[in-house]
Amino acid sequence: MPRSAMQITAANVDPALLDLPWELPLAEWPDSVLAALPRGISRHVVRFVNLSGRVIAVKEIGETVAHHEYELLRDLTRLGAPSVIPTAVITGRRDANGEELNSALVTEHLQFSLPYRALFAQYMRGETAHRLIDSLAVLLVRLHLLGFYWGDVSLSNTLFRRDAGEFAAYLVDAETGELHPKLTDGQRNYDLDLARTNIIGELMDLQAGSFMPEDVDVIEIGNRIAERYDALWAELTAEESFSMDDRWRVTARISRLNELGFDVGELSMATDMGGATIRIQPKVVDAGHYHRQIMRLTGLDVQEAQAQRMLNDLETYRWWKGRQDDPIELVAHAWLAEIFEPVINAIPPALRRKLEPAQIFHEVLEHRWFLAEQAGHDIPLEEATRSYVDSVLSHRPDEAAFLEPLGDEDEFNGYGVFDEPDEFNPNADDDDVVFEPSMIRGGATPTSAGDSPAF
Repeated sequence: MPRSAMQITAANVDPALLDLPWELPLAEWPDSVLAALPRGISRHVVRFVNLSGRVIAVKEIGETVAHHEYELLRDLTRLGAPSVIPTAVITGRRDANGEELNSALVTEHLQFSLPYRALFAQYMRGETAHRLIDSLAVLLVRLHLLGFYWGDVSLSNTLFRRDAGEFAAYLVDAETGELHPKLTDGQRNYDLDLARTNIIGELMDLQAGSFMPEDVDVIEIGNRIAERYDALWAELTAEESFSMDDRWRVTARISRLNELGFDVGELSMATDMGGATIRIQPKVVDAGHYHRQIMRLTGLDVQEAQAQRMLNDLETYRWWKGRQDDPIELVAHAWLAEIFEPVINAIPPALRRKLEPAQIFHEVLEHRWFLAEQAGHDIPLEEATRSYVDSVLSHRPDEAAFLEPLGDEDEFNGYGVFDEPDEFNPNADDDDVVFEPSMIRGGATPTSAGDSPAF
């Protein structure tokens, strides 16, 4: 019986894929083709590989599962879900002796993303775990709204990117996933219960490794995902009834959803037989409310909380310049040229791989606010940017491609040093760190140096 030849299934095949050593088990690939990036825990062999100027992730896996996951990730990408992007499936692999090797799933590496263990590599507080759990709850709600049943929810199967003072979570492993027109309550609850169980176990593992204080209540943190998920799910989907005299509550409901970062694509409204009561229920909600706004105004493709921060600063700039009556599109163009771009251009090229530009901009604003509070007066943006580069950014690791010398498997799962945002103000609580000039959006006037905009 003739042996099957190696096959590559991909929407767009990069010829450089053929140059990779597919005749070797993935665990034996030479260092010369590997990119040393922090990896999470996986039941399969996974390697990051340099390919045509970018980084891809290669996972050895059975052929059927590889095709299943590839198709699912393609569907999720098409639906706009936060997940890694599939590149190809490699099947028919054989070693030099003709022995069959496992198939491989290839995905794009999510730039600036980190596994949760990398984020905990340095001593970090319980509040960090809270923020990770909150982002995972948002991810789970978004996936469930799309009809995606995960079947293996965990921190290990998730990647995190910094998003202003929060994190944005991305699905990275869809082996057990299923896509349905609509999930049942049983499917959603199973995912949620599994998430809680896995998170508690993963955090206990961190405590055992001294990456998390022993006095942190991991059970409470594990329970948090259910609380956050249930609250967000109810806000996004629950039916609400009120008197016809309270029709303002329709607008209020939509505003609350916008504040949570969701747009209402379709709203069901009905009255009772007497016409005295109205019922509303969001039918279609789309995540990325602020992301879409900043993309439309500036062309910047940023995370949701980063976009919200930028829009706040844009509104502050508009007020500060006395341009409240100008079209927001014109003001946004000026803000981009006078505020955002000068900050990013002031970052030395050698430091630009430390963080995403949008995250750098957010952290410069935070740093400037902290300096102004200490000094008791406003600090020019140029001065704050220089101080941020010297005292903060130059000490950060590269999150675009975090390189460490390659070691054995155990060493590879060790991670570099990461500092939390409170490095701007080591004595501050999380609630004190983030400055949001949202009062300007509400018509208020800045009254102190700390309330000053980014110019």
